[in-house]
Amino acid sequence: MQVKCTICDNIESIDDHSFEAKRLRNRRIHMYLCQLCYERIEHKTKQRHATGKFRLYTEKKASDDFI
Repeated sequence: MQVKCTICDNIESIDDHSFEAKRLRNRRIHMYLCQLCYERIEHKTKQRHATGKFRLYTEKKASDDFI
């Protein structure tokens, strides 16, 4: 199966029977990232976490609006 990285538009081949290929076929929302882009994003995210200013915001629930 040929896949295209959504960030750098690099085209790669992955095994048709791999878990990642199955996930891409069955769930169109999932996107493929090449290994270089994946490692770059992982490194930058870890750097942001290390600064101490990085916060993950949780989604408000419907019951929180009425309080």
